[in-house]
Amino acid sequence: MLEKIELRNFTRFEKLDVAFSPKINIIIGENGTGKTHLLKAAYALCAGAPLFKNKTVIDDEELANALTTKVLRLFMPLEDRLGKIHRQGATEQAYLSAQFGQGQKIAATLFYNSKALAIQRRTNYEQVRAEAVFIPTKEVLSFMKGFNSLYDKYGLSFDQTYQDVCLSLDLPEIRPENLHEKSKWAMAEIEKICGGRFVFYGGGKVTFKTENAEYSANAMAEGFRKAGMLARLLETGAIRPGVSGPLFWDEPETNMNPKLMKLLVEILLELSRNGQQIILATHDYVLLKWFDLLMDEGKGDHLRFHALFRDGSGGVHVDSVDDYRTIKPNAIAETFNDLTKEQVNKKMGRLGK
Repeated sequence: MLEKIELRNFTRFEKLDVAFSPKINIIIGENGTGKTHLLKAAYALCAGAPLFKNKTVIDDEELANALTTKVLRLFMPLEDRLGKIHRQGATEQAYLSAQFGQGQKIAATLFYNSKALAIQRRTNYEQVRAEAVFIPTKEVLSFMKGFNSLYDKYGLSFDQTYQDVCLSLDLPEIRPENLHEKSKWAMAEIEKICGGRFVFYGGGKVTFKTENAEYSANAMAEGFRKAGMLARLLETGAIRPGVSGPLFWDEPETNMNPKLMKLLVEILLELSRNGQQIILATHDYVLLKWFDLLMDEGKGDHLRFHALFRDGSGGVHVDSVDDYRTIKPNAIAETFNDLTKEQVNKKMGRLGK
C-alpha cells in the first residue's frame, strides 16, 4: 500500500505532499494542474516491485538507472532529457519520495542537468513486492496486436503506461480457484452489461464473444473495451484484492457511457472493501457523485478526495479531504452548478417573455 508521496520542484509542482487513503483516492482539478503527473509520479515510485521480484539485492546505482528509465518513459520529456522534468526556474533540486504501508521508503533527486536520478534514501524498499497497475486514459484493446514489439523497437508516441497495461492484459488467466470472489463477481457483471466477454488469445489478439458469435474487439464500443480491460486485469490476477499493489486509473470515465458509471463505482468499492487500494483521476461529475452516493461507512468504505488547484502565482497545491461536501476548490461541482444556473436563467428568461 502506498501511504504518501512528496514532490519538490518536479514538473509543475514546487511542493506537494499527498497522504493516500488505503481504500479509494480521487484526484480532481482543472486541466493543467498535474493530475496525470501526480498519478505517474506515484506509479513510478512503485516501480521497485517488479525489479525485486526475481532479484532481492540491487545496489543504488542499478536502482537509480531502472527508476530513471521508468520516469523517462512515463513522462516522455523533450529530447528525452531527465532535466526537463525539473521545475522550470527552480534553483533547488527536484525531489521525489514515497512511503509504503510497512514503513518502506524510497527517495530520489534530480537537477536540471541530471542524466539520472540519484537515490537519496531507501528503507526496506526491496520488501515492496506488490506490483502496481496503471490503466491509462485510452483503451488499448483496439491496438494491442503487435503493440508491445513495436513499442520496444520504435519510439512510439505512447508513454509506458500503455505498454505496461498491454503486458498485464496479455498474461494468462490465473486458476479459477485463485480468483477472488469479488473478482469473479465483477467479471460476471461486466460480461452481463457488455453482452459478452473479451477473449485474449495471446500476442495481443483480442476478440469479443457472445453466445452466438465472435467479433473483432474493434467492433465494440470504446466504453465496453475499457470495462473489458478491467475484467481482464482481474482475470489475470494483475488486479487481485489484498495481493496486488495500488490500482492507478487515469480518467476511467473517458468515452464511457454514463450508464456504465454506477457499475464501475460499485466494482471499485467492492474491490477496495477487500484490500485493493485505488487511486484515480477524474473530470467527471457523474463518476464523482456515484462515489459520494454509494460509499457506505458501515462497510468500511473510505474515500479521500485530493483537489489540485493553482495559487495566484500559478503554483499548484493540493487540498485533501474525506468529505465530498468540503472539497475546495471543486472544479467539477462548480462547473456543474454553473451549468444548472445557466439552465435556470434560460428557463426564467423564456417565462419572462
